[in-house]
Amino acid sequence: MSKVLERWEPENPGFWQNEGKAVARRNLWLSIPALTLAFAIWQVWSVAVLNMPNIGFNYTPNQLFWLAALPALSGATLRIFYSFMVPIFGGRRWTAISTASLLIPAIGIGFAVQDPNTSYVTMLILALLCGFGGGNFSSSMSNISFFYPKAEKGTALGMNAGLGNLGVSLVQFVVPIVITLGLFGALGGEPQTWVKGDVTKQVWLQNAGFVWVPFIVLSTLAAWFGMNDIASAKASFADQAVIFKRKHNWLMCWLYIGTFGSFIGFAAGFPLLMKGQFPDIDPSKYVFFGPLVGALARPVGGWLADKVGGAKVTQVVFVLMIAAVFGVLSFLPHGGQGGSFQGFFTMFLCLFVLTGIGNGSTFMQVPTIFLTLHQRMAGKNEAAQKKAVADATKEAAAVLGFSGAIGAYGGFFIPKSYGTSIALTGGVEAALYGFIGFYVSCLLINGWFYARKNAEVPC
Repeated sequence: MSKVLERWEPENPGFWQNEGKAVARRNLWLSIPALTLAFAIWQVWSVAVLNMPNIGFNYTPNQLFWLAALPALSGATLRIFYSFMVPIFGGRRWTAISTASLLIPAIGIGFAVQDPNTSYVTMLILALLCGFGGGNFSSSMSNISFFYPKAEKGTALGMNAGLGNLGVSLVQFVVPIVITLGLFGALGGEPQTWVKGDVTKQVWLQNAGFVWVPFIVLSTLAAWFGMNDIASAKASFADQAVIFKRKHNWLMCWLYIGTFGSFIGFAAGFPLLMKGQFPDIDPSKYVFFGPLVGALARPVGGWLADKVGGAKVTQVVFVLMIAAVFGVLSFLPHGGQGGSFQGFFTMFLCLFVLTGIGNGSTFMQVPTIFLTLHQRMAGKNEAAQKKAVADATKEAAAVLGFSGAIGAYGGFFIPKSYGTSIALTGGVEAALYGFIGFYVSCLLINGWFYARKNAEVPC
């Protein structure tokens, strides 16, 4: 079968049932593991930093927060560029190239953490390079959006992103296990001595990077030989840049900061936040649950949005997120006294679930919004309507990628807001109240433009 699909008409029922659906599913199921690995590399520092002080790296808490936060900063910035790559290079080519790029930080981390004398600047550079994993999300979502008809986009994008998001939970579950094992023998390097109080043990922190290498290679080959490029999806950057003039691009970026920005920010900051608020708790036993339930909830959000409307689901999500943050505040210790870990953990699990559902619903809203706008402008002429669908698909793909880029900055600002709040006020409460204020703004924007009766673009 040709790697370039010259004919692709997912909105044509006959084409979709006879040949389109099978091709789309194959591309989706090859996209998912590539995206899962991308998220794993993107978030590897969130768990690796927990062990670095115990093997001889003399970094301050603020320096550790920087290592956890920088991948989100670089990943969000790369997403801006990755948003436009699929129509320029083709989905198959770009998926293979971007997946192969994950080898650079994976191998680099594996070597760097073996020597406590490795400079902090080197670690910062490696943290920035982990942003390659974050960038992949925008191109992956853009690519998959081309394959599916409007009626199934929410579910397909929810599957791609939701199972891809599992990489966050996967890295936080796998790394604490693999660093206790000499997986690669002499090839993997010597173990380090881990010391905390009277406890001493041997660890291989380099496995936090090395363990992903063989899977990255396999996923790259699978994408190159198994995926497709769509000829009709070709577009230059200039063609796609029209989205910067679209008001609804910026509105959906704001909403996506509230959903995905919260998901990735909470995931990046959860281990250090838990360790700081409840010092007697081992974060590695719990932190992976949050990203896990958030990732699994995302396909549910896409499915619900397809059934009842994305804006309605998003509206409920923001109401409940506000309530959940108030819940977190009520269970925090104050002045080192009181607090409830069980309540704190439960409220954060609720937040992760809600962000996952909101991720799915907001990404269903985007294609619907732009298809509605283009069809309104096209009138009733059949040829104009067909062109409207094609134009809307290209714009929506670019918006999905770009909003994913802007939303990802939450992965930087949330961990840093914790650190800043602690530095200025002695606690994280100020940061949490800031989140509540932001979610209220999201609630108002979504309600006015998309969810209310007679909204500008009901979806």
